[in-house]
Amino acid sequence: MLNSFTTLDITIIFLYLIITLGIGFFYARQGNKNSKEYFLAGKNIGWFAVGISIFATNISSEHFIGLAGSGAQRGLAVAQFELMAVFILILLAWFLTPIYFKSGVTTLPEFLGKRFDQKIRKFFAIFSIIIYIFTKISVTLFAGGLIFYKLFGLNIYSSAIMIVLLTGLYTLIGGAKSVIKTSVFQGILLILGAVLLTVFGMIEVGGFSGLQSKLPHDYFNMFKHISDPEFPWTGIIFGAPILAFWYWCTDQYIVQKILSAKSMEDARLGTLFAAAIKITPVFILVLPGLIAAAIFPNIIGDNAYALLIASDVIPSGIKGLVLAGLLAAIMSSLSNIFSVAATLFTNDLYKPKRINASEDELVLVGRLSTLVMILLAILCVPLVKMIDNGLYIYLQVLQAYVSPPIAAVFVFGLFTKWATSKSVFWSLLIGEALGLSRLVMDMLVKWEITNNSILIYLSQINFLHQAIGLFFISSFIIIVISLREKAVTVDVSRYVISLKQDITYSFQEDIGSSNAIFHKSKINFIISGFLMIVIIGLWSLWY
Repeated sequence: MLNSFTTLDITIIFLYLIITLGIGFFYARQGNKNSKEYFLAGKNIGWFAVGISIFATNISSEHFIGLAGSGAQRGLAVAQFELMAVFILILLAWFLTPIYFKSGVTTLPEFLGKRFDQKIRKFFAIFSIIIYIFTKISVTLFAGGLIFYKLFGLNIYSSAIMIVLLTGLYTLIGGAKSVIKTSVFQGILLILGAVLLTVFGMIEVGGFSGLQSKLPHDYFNMFKHISDPEFPWTGIIFGAPILAFWYWCTDQYIVQKILSAKSMEDARLGTLFAAAIKITPVFILVLPGLIAAAIFPNIIGDNAYALLIASDVIPSGIKGLVLAGLLAAIMSSLSNIFSVAATLFTNDLYKPKRINASEDELVLVGRLSTLVMILLAILCVPLVKMIDNGLYIYLQVLQAYVSPPIAAVFVFGLFTKWATSKSVFWSLLIGEALGLSRLVMDMLVKWEITNNSILIYLSQINFLHQAIGLFFISSFIIIVISLREKAVTVDVSRYVISLKQDITYSFQEDIGSSNAIFHKSKINFIISGFLMIVIIGLWSLWY
């Protein structure tokens, strides 16, 4: 497909790379005087950068390829995961952002360490890094390598190494400030590129009415039957929020941007801004999949986006801009992953053992851990090829195996005074063991290693329904063990700390002390209300 790209397209791509590296190195040259600057950009990020960087961190190659691929195969139903994220981001903005921001922590494992103990902090940090390798880094590299293979015939490994080296340069040197500043540029560019592709695609199919005439009616229904293998409405309503809560509210990958804000209001407004932008993937990532299915009826799902880019749907020059947007999505996500993994390792695993470590030493360890993550990422790319499901659905399935226990721990840690360290430790241990057991069981059935009827039946349970069950099991473990320890009779003064001092698990104080903020933040209420109305409107339109 290389012949479909002109010199102008290639020039635009190189121009994007030059600008991105220029921004990254410009902020890297400003130096990182201490670990706060290297890991949290000096806590001096405004609301616009917070919102754009959250979105750019979230949207990567698996979204472009996976959402469009699922849209080409099943229609708009996959957009439910994107819309559900909007509700959770509103929750994060209003209720959790004040707690996280005022806690004074650098990482969420550190937050859990203050709420529970250091054992929980260490466990969660290690597990988070492992999850990043299998659910973020590997998928991003594989999806990025796949599209460059489809477009240019480049080997997947060669593409992955090239992307990692380009991204790792400014991430390694500049830290969080370079990552966030480049993410702002990359976020704007990826939105622009995706919008242009959608616009030209809609023109090609004759508008929305033309698209509807070329595809089955079921493609425009967001709510599927309860027996649907991928998107049962029960799973979407009750299961998807569990995955979303884990991803948006308990993952350092996202929350680090909030912790980097220069004020709580910047953190809150930035989060709401991210929620507003999060509606766009329905139209600029899922819709192109439907367009591809209408233009190329025999298309294979995950090929949809690459085929649209290489086709005659978009003119010369615009192709380069669209591909630059895709590359921006890949690089922004990878740079943030590397930065976050380095932050977790340095602050939650290294620093507690080296209490007297100097700031220079901590920055050096952060850079070294970034290098290690880059090498591990490249080595783990082949593992994703074991899954031949749609890429985006694969990612959701894998997250459903690991996220419910973490979500349960944060819910009880944030909203109760009596959940104990022992209860959440066993909840994490047992819950994750059950989730990973389901992963192993799926592989055994998929590869026909076993024909056990019980295992086959269990493997057919929808991943969203499983997430619901696993969340309740994890919650039950926390409740039972906590009550057995008679935690409700323990002095809770060390758990409930004023927000002005550290961390709070009572929202009454936060809300009560925030009346002035509410009065001067009417724009936040307007944005929140408008977003909920839009989502309900989309649900009503595509029910």
